[in-house]
Amino acid sequence: MTNIKADTVRIEHDLLGDRDIPADAYWGIHTLRAVENFPISGIPISTYPDLVVALGCVKQAAALANRDLGLLDSGIADAIVAACSEIRDGALHNQFVVDVIQGGAGTSTNMNANEVIANRALEILGHRRGNYTALHPLDHVNMSQSTNDVYPTALKVAVAFALVRLQQSMRSLATAFNGKAVEFADVVKMGRTQLQDAVPMTLGQEFGTYEVMLGEDADRLLEAGALIGEINLGGTAIGTGLNAHPRYAELVCRHLNNVVAMPVSTAANLVEATQDVGSFVQLSGVLKRTAVKLSKICNDLRLLSSGPRAGFSEINLPAMQAGSSIMPGKVNPVIPEVVNQIAFEVIGNDVTISLAAEAGQLQLNAFEPIIAHSLFQSITHLTNACDTLATRCIAGITANVEHLRRMVEHSIGVVTALNPYIGYAAATSVAADALATGRSIPSLVLERGLLTESEITEILRPENLIRSVELNINSTQGRQQTLVP
Repeated sequence: MTNIKADTVRIEHDLLGDRDIPADAYWGIHTLRAVENFPISGIPISTYPDLVVALGCVKQAAALANRDLGLLDSGIADAIVAACSEIRDGALHNQFVVDVIQGGAGTSTNMNANEVIANRALEILGHRRGNYTALHPLDHVNMSQSTNDVYPTALKVAVAFALVRLQQSMRSLATAFNGKAVEFADVVKMGRTQLQDAVPMTLGQEFGTYEVMLGEDADRLLEAGALIGEINLGGTAIGTGLNAHPRYAELVCRHLNNVVAMPVSTAANLVEATQDVGSFVQLSGVLKRTAVKLSKICNDLRLLSSGPRAGFSEINLPAMQAGSSIMPGKVNPVIPEVVNQIAFEVIGNDVTISLAAEAGQLQLNAFEPIIAHSLFQSITHLTNACDTLATRCIAGITANVEHLRRMVEHSIGVVTALNPYIGYAAATSVAADALATGRSIPSLVLERGLLTESEITEILRPENLIRSVELNINSTQGRQQTLVP
């Protein structure tokens, strides 16, 4: 039995005592205690590969900086760098097992990374896992570092990775909207304000608006992402740089720039940067803004496609699945509905991030793990939502052109175009009469002698209703005195 146990476990020690660790595990005793202490969400940090990769990037940059400063043996540094490179390439992610939601300001995540990297580096050097006298998770992998500068830096790098994909997805969705704007450029419909008939527009203008909305927010993400590039690595525990070489912050930032291939810079005031999470708050606000706009767009799509017989029925969404277990033939707008729900989640995550930021005390915010979880959820789900909406909904939308044309022809809203020619009071009278009798606006205007048939036809030409045009009112002004009923 003793031999069997020796083959399946190794014993590690910390300040609380000894614990058995599975022999094949790359994580160690600190990770084990974290797993036991935080059975919270059931979501390990490996769920967010960007964070695991970013931790590998930060640890690699730190090893290179410490080597350059003569603080870390080159052989040990090379082994750490090799282990980090493997993690960056996707290896060992299943060894990052601590719950993403944890107490301790991210210490458990940092320790998990230290232990995995140390044990893989030990193997590279020809040692067994757990032989920390040769290479130690804290003395070597975590040299010149604290969780308080490693975790927020890794989080920022990971978020930057994720934002690239979100921006691409948003641009792709905007392109899909543009495609429909072009396709529907000549499809005239009624615009509505407060769900009441307003004035005509084109369906292309409606979809073109959605394109602009998404494009604007993609630009705002770029602006928020610029703040994410400012890091506190080198500040160690509270930003004073205790236990780090005076040149370490500069060197580690330079190496991190090379490793991640994106611009990062050391904050001007590391004490401030260690306690402030304002860049996360601002980014979350932009994500919320995007979610609100996406949800509004999906509300429009659901309303415009309502029916098919008793709703707006202006557009048709692609039929994706049967919509009811009791009503045969019913098809629901499931893609816009799921995007709505993602928007609700992102809005809620923004509240969580705001509360976590507000709860920081003195030199550190201890609640960055929930900020990280909320940001990754928002970014990942928004990315997937944009991709799904573009490919499984927008691309297949069709227009009910004749129905849209008939609604314009029978709408009271076209009377607005006659205001400059017959006056507001007369237009109001005509609109009221049309509502009461069911007759069309053109027929009533013609019957009252307010305009000639050719004038009505010209004014109400679709191309004149959907954009600003030069008014020619001289020939009709003299008749406005006859318009009041």
